[in-house]
Amino acid sequence: MINDFFKLFFPDNCPGCGHSFLRGEKYVCLQCLYGLHKTQYHNDPENPIAKNFWGKTDFGAVTAVYFFQKGQVLQRLLHQLKYNGCKEIGIMLGRQMAMELFQASAFRNADIIIPVPLHPGKLLQRGFNQSEMIALGMAEYWEKEVHTETLKRKKYTQSQTHKARYERFENTESVFELDNIKSYEDKHVLLVDDVISTGSTIISCAEAFSGISGCKISMASVAAPHR
Repeated sequence: MINDFFKLFFPDNCPGCGHSFLRGEKYVCLQCLYGLHKTQYHNDPENPIAKNFWGKTDFGAVTAVYFFQKGQVLQRLLHQLKYNGCKEIGIMLGRQMAMELFQASAFRNADIIIPVPLHPGKLLQRGFNQSEMIALGMAEYWEKEVHTETLKRKKYTQSQTHKARYERFENTESVFELDNIKSYEDKHVLLVDDVISTGSTIISCAEAFSGISGCKISMASVAAPHR
């Protein structure tokens, strides 16, 4: 009763729609959560994102779970995660991704989950890596390992937001390096990011694993633009 009385004057609002939470709702309301537009790309090995990587790098499987549209709920959720420090939203989105991909063995059978890393300077500025929060949510649901220290971003890159496709690839060329290479021999690694567009960052991440014996790389992101 005390909690309900407090919320009457200091309500918690959903960052997706701005409405007050109902009893039992936390971080994101159920209406927003279940209203997110799913891609179903994990059911199609030849989905538009996977095709984008053909001839560029060799992924075992590629997906984005939701469609990203400017001004929509998912953009607001990701903005709250990245720029307002709402880490719980990232963990929640990671759990939702894991639930959605649970029956997709191409992703579920990964041995290790690795979030796309931030440069130490940007990590210090932001205070956390949003992709790590998403990876932690997935790993918690799947009971998998998360590696956050071995894949490193060695070069500080400018924001990709307003760059053309070629500029994005040029901006991320040879950006990542990998420590402890032996630990990834004969392993299936799932790279996780928040949003994928041209895929230049993910390609650069995958290059860090090239040449490792028996290593298979897949990737999953929360969102991708509608293609």
